[in-house]
Amino acid sequence: MSQARIVVDPRVMLGKPVIRGTRIPVELLLRKLGEGASLEELLDAYPRLSAQDIRAAMSYAADTLANETTVAVNDDGGE
Repeated sequence: MSQARIVVDPRVMLGKPVIRGTRIPVELLLRKLGEGASLEELLDAYPRLSAQDIRAAMSYAADTLANETTVAVNDDGGE
């Protein structure tokens, strides 16, 4: 299971989700991918990672968004 590759521990990176056995936050990987980094570039930059780790980070983010609740707030100034 890919989620086993992601760890949340308040003693590591202030509790941000990281790749197990590293201090590499899921957020960092997603930002790099969003900026156009390729899988190969990430693997070169972070040799401790595997392709499965990066896919697990993407899956974790998708699962987190899928379970997120959005609340609409009407901010019309009280009128």
